[in-house]
Amino acid sequence: MSERRPDPKPLRTRDTLTILVGTALWAIALVVVLLVVRPADPRPVWVCVAGIGLGVFGVLYIRRRDARLREPVPAAETGDPEPRR
Repeated sequence: MSERRPDPKPLRTRDTLTILVGTALWAIALVVVLLVVRPADPRPVWVCVAGIGLGVFGVLYIRRRDARLREPVPAAETGDPEPRR
């Protein structure tokens, strides 16, 4: 039987930038829907608004997660000498 290889290190990504680009694309889609398409049915407008709202939520979530990961956890709380990952 072969030995298990160690897990690879996590990739460093720019999550905030990715979410901001997606949110900007939803905002552009909203402008296009409102100015060009002018739908009789309001669903396309609400889809764009939901995309923008979820993007804002995503940015806030990722920033909060990153701030939590940067702060060290006291060893007394976790019992481990290693920082939280």
